[in-house]
Order: sequence, then C-alpha cells, then structure tokens
Amino acid sequence: MDTEVAGELSGRILDGIGEAVIADREFLETTLTGILARGHVLLEDVPGTGKTLTARSFAQVLGLSFQRIQFTPDLLPADITGSNIYRESAGEFEFSPGPVFANVVLADEINRAPPKTQAALLEAMGEKQVTVDGQTHDLPRPFFVLATQNPVEQEGTFGLPEAQRDRFMVKTSIGYPHAEGERLLLDRRGDRTAQTPSVGQVLDGDRVPELQQVPEQVSVDPRLRDYMVELARRTRQDDRVDVGVSPRGTQRLFEASRARAVLSGREFVVPEDVKLMVEPVFTHRLVLTPEADVRNVTRADVLSDVLESVDVPAVRPGTL
Repeated sequence: MDTEVAGELSGRILDGIGEAVIADREFLETTLTGILARGHVLLEDVPGTGKTLTARSFAQVLGLSFQRIQFTPDLLPADITGSNIYRESAGEFEFSPGPVFANVVLADEINRAPPKTQAALLEAMGEKQVTVDGQTHDLPRPFFVLATQNPVEQEGTFGLPEAQRDRFMVKTSIGYPHAEGERLLLDRRGDRTAQTPSVGQVLDGDRVPELQQVPEQVSVDPRLRDYMVELARRTRQDDRVDVGVSPRGTQRLFEASRARAVLSGREFVVPEDVKLMVEPVFTHRLVLTPEADVRNVTRADVLSDVLESVDVPAVRPGTL
C-alpha cells in the first residue's frame, strides 16, 4: 500500500466515523494519526461529549475487536489483565484472559481508578503483552488503547502517573459540538426506539497493520528532524518546567508527523505536519514546577512560547 492509497483510505475512515460521531474533523484526524503511528490515544473531556462512541466507532470502521473497561475506584489489576483460575475438572490452573485482550481497548474514565490499577496497563501498552503469575501472554495484534479521562478538577479522579501519560502518543479533546451538531443529537434522540448510531466497516482488520506500515515510507528532511529535537530540548530548558519532553516524546513526534503526512496522501513531511502534532504529542508530557502552577501557567502556555522561540525550517518537498 502506498501513501496515496493510504491517504484515500484514511479519508474514507474519517468520513465513516463522522457519520456517527459529532465532532470536529481535526479531532478525528488527530485520533486516527495516533492509530496510524501505532500509538495509544488519551481523550480528555467532561462526561457526555461522545468519547465512548468515538472509540467504539474506530473499532467498527477498522474491523477490529473491541473491549470496554470501566475504571472505578475498586477496580483491581486482575480485572484488566485476567487471572489464573483453577479448573477442578482438569486439576490445574488455566489462564482466563481479561478485557485487555482485544485489538481496541477503551479504558473508560481511566483516572477514576487508583494509580496501582492504572499501572496494570503499563506493560500492555508498552510491550503488547501482560504477565500474570510469572507467565507472559501476548496481546492481539494490532493493539491500541483509547483511554478517556475526566478533567482532574472533577471529584473522584486520580492524576495519571507520569510514566502512564508518557505511554500515550497523543492526548486530545473532543470538545463540545457546534450548535448544528448539538441539534442533530436532539433529532437523533427524538426517536427513543432508534439504535445508537453505528458506522460501517471500511477496512478489514487484517489490513490494519498494512495501513500502519505506510508511515515508514514517509521521508523527513534532516532540517525538520533538527526542528523536532530543538522543540523538545527547549521544553527541558524552560524554567517553568520541572520535567520536559523525554527522548521518547521526540520519537513520538517524529512518528506522528509521518502518520499525519499519510492522512494527506504525501510521501514526505512538511513543517505544518510537525506543528499540528506538537501540541497533542508534547503537552501531556510536560511537568510544570510548583511556582508555575501558583502563577496559573499552563502546559499550553509553555508549549506556545517554545514554538515561537524556534524558527521553522524552510524545506523542499520530498527531500530526505
């Protein structure tokens, strides 16, 4: 599959999801970019904006298996990964897979569970496997997590550990729908006998890895690579930042920029691809100093200043 075909296919995927999910196109493109780059996506917003429907729709349109895990304060790690159960008939223990064994896993309201339970996803997200009682079990391929979280200011929430946030390639927000979209929601709800909107399958699940491989064909000019590195380093030098973007974050920006180019059907990355992906890739990785919090400085403020401080390179399309 080449980039032109992948770009056309990505457009069909977005169109299909847009039939069910009332959301800004940019939000859907950012989410698909994370999936194409073989990353995990964190969706943060208030309840009732369509985060769960978004995750389910992506699974449907891609022809992949789907599992939803509702995170609650009493959720245990074994409720996610599974556990060994004694089968009396066989006289031995047998592994019973948990809901994490699916292609698309919706970790719903992930920050309503305590950190120990949130950490149960770390190995799954990082290594595509889980270990239970010393035995390692591979997860289905492809595998990615779409996690939703409520704003940390809401009651009953736990902040995600830094290591957990770093496992997400992108963090984005669906936001409130525009007036026409909200009216459409009412029209749909007017008929209580109607089923929840669904989407048709656009791609066979077996071909998703093929689609995810296409960004590897995309070239990135050396000056753009330097630009990405400099952006990351500037976050570490800012006196308002306690922990800047890690080298893993720089790599994720590189991968996300190439995936973003694929959405446009291009074989090369342009500066606009990088600028579009900096915020969703970098923002959630920043840890601000206590002084910055007191002054009501936000991560978005820091990143905006970083972007303004680094000159955007002029590159020729298609250069390596």
